[in-house]
Amino acid sequence: MSFIKKHIIKFLFGILHSEAYKKYKQQQNNNWAKTHFKAFGKQSSLPETYWIKNPQYISIGDNFSSLFNLRLETWDRFYGKSFQPEIHIGNNVNFNSDVHIGAIDKISIGNNVLMASRIYISDHYHGNISAEDLDWVPAERPLSSKGPVIIEDNVWIGEGVCILPGVTIGENSIIGANSVVNKSFPKNSVIAGIPAKLIKTLEK
Repeated sequence: MSFIKKHIIKFLFGILHSEAYKKYKQQQNNNWAKTHFKAFGKQSSLPETYWIKNPQYISIGDNFSSLFNLRLETWDRFYGKSFQPEIHIGNNVNFNSDVHIGAIDKISIGNNVLMASRIYISDHYHGNISAEDLDWVPAERPLSSKGPVIIEDNVWIGEGVCILPGVTIGENSIIGANSVVNKSFPKNSVIAGIPAKLIKTLEK
């Protein structure tokens, strides 16, 4: 590679990784969100890298932030079956990296929720976990939901948590790292484990 080519590549690399370019890219992402999401609140921002499916069914409140690799999916059709999906995220919500949320029904996240990295939240399954499912390869099994996922205000969700369909997490609760949550818990709960169990109840 010639001396000039090396310096051109170095120059372009510097631009792409500069703070000014990152701010420009983030502003472009935010402008896209404001025109495509059902709602996108004040002082909210998308990360530099994200994957969004059907943003018209997604509402985000004020002061939302996320680190890289945000993935939000709402499925309104899958192999000929129709759904009415909704993802609602409240005010002052903060995600770390690699948060994946998928809906065919409803996922509601309250205000002041804090999420760590590598979190998966879904209101549906591929199939019904039955013998009839064996007639289909996994990727083609019909999507089914056991109900919405509701995460109330002031919930703190630790690293690597998985929250499954039909679950409500009460306000002020804390979910320990790497937990799999397959049932609902009341407010002020500290939960952890696979499956998640009540560790203690927070009291003032």
